[in-house]
Amino acid sequence: MNNPYEVLGVSPNATDEEIKKAYRNLAKKYHPDNYADSPLADVAEQKMKEVNEAYDEINRMRQKGRGTGSQSSGSYSGAQNSKYYSVRIYIQRNMIAEAERILDEAPASERDAEWHFLKGMCAYRKGFNEQANQYFTTACNMDPNNQEYRTAVNNMNRQRSYGYGGYTANPDASVTGCTICDICSAIMCVNCLCNCCRSGF
Repeated sequence: MNNPYEVLGVSPNATDEEIKKAYRNLAKKYHPDNYADSPLADVAEQKMKEVNEAYDEINRMRQKGRGTGSQSSGSYSGAQNSKYYSVRIYIQRNMIAEAERILDEAPASERDAEWHFLKGMCAYRKGFNEQANQYFTTACNMDPNNQEYRTAVNNMNRQRSYGYGGYTANPDASVTGCTICDICSAIMCVNCLCNCCRSGF
């Protein structure tokens, strides 16, 4: 299925009311009654089907997000409360280009701690670990009490101690070897975004 937001012609950050309005306008435009005895009837019918599927998919995504339970103290309080909710969904689905497009459209004045954290997640998914670490560090500096951001920074620093490849030890590191906890921590950095929305997906 195509990106449901693109099918309706709205931003992933659109409100529920804006999405409903876009759906209604398209439903009126492609309603079968408008194409009775028209050679475009089949095209309109297919388009109407896509519009319905897109609207249903967006509703499913948002309902799942609203069903997310409470998170641990100090961590992200619920993806549905974020202005970057759609970005988190895209990253979780590994749709990094879509996530970055939304983030890059944000004015510089609105690029808060969460913006930097999510840019870090995009960079991490693309394998740009140094860049990811810089974004995570900035997010943590902007909001030092956020456990989600701090966990990302700590895990990236732990990875750097052994080299981003995994077992390459840093001679200056205070800890040598690679324990189960080290492996789990590295995995947590990849999963920290998904953990925020786990119950919804």
